Amino acid sequence: MHIRDSRPDDLPRIQAIYTHHVLTGTASFEEVSPSLEELSRRRDDVLLRGMPYVVAEIDGRVIGYAYAGPYRLRTAYRYSVEDSIYLDPDHMGRGAGRALLATVVDRCTAAGCRQMLAVIGDSDNAASIGLHRSLGFESAGLLKSVGFKFGRWVDSVLMQRPLGHGDTALPDDR
Repeated sequence: MHIRDSRPDDLPRIQAIYTHHVLTGTASFEEVSPSLEELSRRRDDVLLRGMPYVVAEIDGRVIGYAYAGPYRLRTAYRYSVEDSIYLDPDHMGRGAGRALLATVVDRCTAAGCRQMLAVIGDSDNAASIGLHRSLGFESAGLLKSVGFKFGRWVDSVLMQRPLGHGDTALPDDR
């Protein structure tokens, strides 16, 4: 397995992976899969902000992707990011998620970010909760029944981990 920066030609595989999760699961609260053009726009936005957008590949085939973007857009949140990670269902539980998320954590730390948040769809999403916990995320809260998908109410699990000095020191660029 190889982790690398995403490229525009990865977008069809990224779309296929994401479409699977949109249509079959509650990790994403989207109910209609976005177009290739929309996913390209979203990727460009992440990259323009200097944030990581990476893929995992095996034998040249993308099997998962992860990225970080702003947690919120107001300036006081500028040191906080939110991660997103999606895997091909045939490659879950084999270490790709951990490698992708660890790369995103490292790159965001190097970029001067101080907090990373995970907003995990569905409190039953044990795989994502466990993955985040294994990389130092702690529970930060539960938003009960904030989504409605597949005919049922769905929670959002909030997890958080400090990056670099976290909140123990002021940022260098203040």
